[in-house]
Amino acid sequence: MSGEQSSLSSSLSFTSASPAASASAISLYARATPGFDQRVAETVELLRNASAKYGKGLVQSSSLGVEDMVITDLISRHQLPVAVATLDTGRLHAETLALLPQIEQRYDLKVQVFSPVHDAVVNFVRVRGEDAMYDSLALRKECCAIRKLEPLGRMLDGRSAWITGLRREQSTNRAEVPFVEFDHVGRVKLNALAAWSWADVWHYIQTFDVPYNALHDQFMPSIGCAPCTRAISVGEDFRSGRWWWESEDAKECGLHKAHSNEDLKKNPGAPA
Repeated sequence: MSGEQSSLSSSLSFTSASPAASASAISLYARATPGFDQRVAETVELLRNASAKYGKGLVQSSSLGVEDMVITDLISRHQLPVAVATLDTGRLHAETLALLPQIEQRYDLKVQVFSPVHDAVVNFVRVRGEDAMYDSLALRKECCAIRKLEPLGRMLDGRSAWITGLRREQSTNRAEVPFVEFDHVGRVKLNALAAWSWADVWHYIQTFDVPYNALHDQFMPSIGCAPCTRAISVGEDFRSGRWWWESEDAKECGLHKAHSNEDLKKNPGAPA
């Protein structure tokens, strides 16, 4: 683990016994850092260029996590005609789903919600069990494929580009994530906050009073499905609360497959 990542782990991690346990995520993490305004400006420029280039072919794929709430706020604040969509896996926390009416009220924006195929979920639960994800990595990934990957495919069907909240600081596996890349089918993928720090994200949330998932106040920096997310403790890294029972280092569900970006330089469709 690098010094930067080690420092991040320390700043993110608290146990319930910590003196800071009753503090909000904003009070714990938000702080102004050098270059913040420039990073915001660069993100806005990326979103503007992408909106102009891809038009209705562009969508923000929001996890409803704090990074994605920043992006939604930027889209609304700068009046960019970008659709916002999310996945309702059927196993999300109530606190996550509570953001949908908040977004609609705050931004006058209807979030498009994509859910898994009902029969596929019912059959998986009947055959594998309600909490099969704990039984093996293969079953967990099968659950993710049904509840997340398939509906994501429908979300992105007909789209030429999508926006995510991936950041380099989130994990070792994401340490080199670029601002612009191709996804596994060759669609342009824009990681609008790639260079932002955790402090940047929360400073923006504080500055513009952006709504966020209440679970972030309970030491959950990375929030997924309820059975697969827990609070982190002192010394644990950013994504250790996701699929914590698994031993492999790269804690991913398949939404963000790693792939080569060699062709990006040759793609005239990629935004500047």
